[in-house]
Amino acid sequence: MGKFTAYKLPLKSLAKGSHEFDYDLGKQFFADMENPDIRDANVKVSLTVGYNGDVYDLNFVFTGDVTVLCDRCLDDLHLPVDTTYHIMVKYGEDFNDDSDDLLEIPESDNYLNVAYMMYDTVALSIPIKHVHPLGKCNRAMSAILKKHRARATGEDADLENDLIDEMDQMDDGDAVESRTTDPRWDALKGLGSDGADE
Repeated sequence: MGKFTAYKLPLKSLAKGSHEFDYDLGKQFFADMENPDIRDANVKVSLTVGYNGDVYDLNFVFTGDVTVLCDRCLDDLHLPVDTTYHIMVKYGEDFNDDSDDLLEIPESDNYLNVAYMMYDTVALSIPIKHVHPLGKCNRAMSAILKKHRARATGEDADLENDLIDEMDQMDDGDAVESRTTDPRWDALKGLGSDGADE
């Protein structure tokens, strides 16, 4: 039995009407997908399939949470999963996934494996930045980070301060406009205006 056999949707055996399917995505599901970022999961998936004799209308609802590492302190971070996914599926001559809303599969396929659809939907619902809310990070790790930042001296500290100052100026439009220009450019500008007067 394959890793994702349980996620095969028996399309050809479905009668017209609405059909409900439920799935549980746990730690093993994401391990089988070879995703080391998701360390644990408890995601319930409710799938409703509507079939009208021509097209299958798939509506997924995901609820639960996943556990990833915090980018700042490396402790476990629990992230909620609350999302949906919708796609239409129909039979055709060949496999075609050019459209975001319609998937065409070959007539020879009796099943549609929905494991990758579910995996992609959960993975895309996870924010790029995994960070605990302010004050919730591991205190020991936060103390080490503060100590490391305090040790930044010399050129590194000057460079960091320069970058912060530059970002502050970029945020403040008035500060950027009030900067003086390079006198060499001012001299060149004067040359252009002298030639225009002649």
